[in-house]
Amino acid sequence: MKKVLITGSNGLLGQKLLDLYLTNDKIKIIATARGANRYPIKAGYTYTSMDITDETSVQQVIAEHTPDCIINTAAMTNVDICESDKEGCDKLNIDAVSYLVKAANANNAHLIHLSTDFIFDGKNGPYTEEDEPNPLSHYGLSKLKSETIIQEKCNKWSIARTVLVYGVVQDMSRSNIVLWAKGALEKGQPINVVNDQFRSPTLAEDLAKGCQLVEEKEAEGIYNISGKDQMSILEIVHRVADYFKLDKSIISVVSSSTLNQAAKRPPLTGFDLTKSRKVLGYEPRSFEEGIAVLMEQVG
Repeated sequence: MKKVLITGSNGLLGQKLLDLYLTNDKIKIIATARGANRYPIKAGYTYTSMDITDETSVQQVIAEHTPDCIINTAAMTNVDICESDKEGCDKLNIDAVSYLVKAANANNAHLIHLSTDFIFDGKNGPYTEEDEPNPLSHYGLSKLKSETIIQEKCNKWSIARTVLVYGVVQDMSRSNIVLWAKGALEKGQPINVVNDQFRSPTLAEDLAKGCQLVEEKEAEGIYNISGKDQMSILEIVHRVADYFKLDKSIISVVSSSTLNQAAKRPPLTGFDLTKSRKVLGYEPRSFEEGIAVLMEQVG
């Protein structure tokens, strides 16, 4: 039986991967995260605490469970915090990846690593897998450095790049752009939304499916795994308002320069999905279909 180990199993993508894999009794799942298991279902898989910033912990857990595949979903992803805590960011996004690479090589495991559109400067999106990265933020730089470590040192690797992931986890502890916009507009709270950043928002379930396809096909190399609709952040919020029939007049349009964010954001990203469609058979849902999936879970 093939064994798949997931890092960051308490996070949004980690939980969606568990949802997906627990429907497949041909795969043995080892879920790992720092601290206690927050996934509500406790049966059908093994949970073990693993701190990926601790090399000894990584080596011990991976040697004990000998996975055939490791899916690394753990990362520091708050772009502004990465800018103010560069050391913490590097520990999680760079050093931890080098520990996983060593452990994967020692156990002959296929490492699937999650990366981001923020490795690009946003001048020429949407991007293919071959386009030249040029990060604007420390977060983007840390993710690019982790990609380089994997490509140079890992024996069997895949990189799944994604964009602006949204979805809900069981305990609803984390928000996302859809729930934020819906919540504010329902309360009649005026919101400021940028019109000069363009993304392809990605439903967490679609991203999990993309990762599973990479694992299943043992498809090595870089793959773009994102949503298929490219739009401005303003259009995302407008489409949320339209979907729920909410008042758009309280949305104020602003430019990124007025927000005083610590980290620079790339203006125009999004991904060309041709390779993922052709090699993996990946087909994401539309943005409106994604909202419908999310709202079924919110209830």
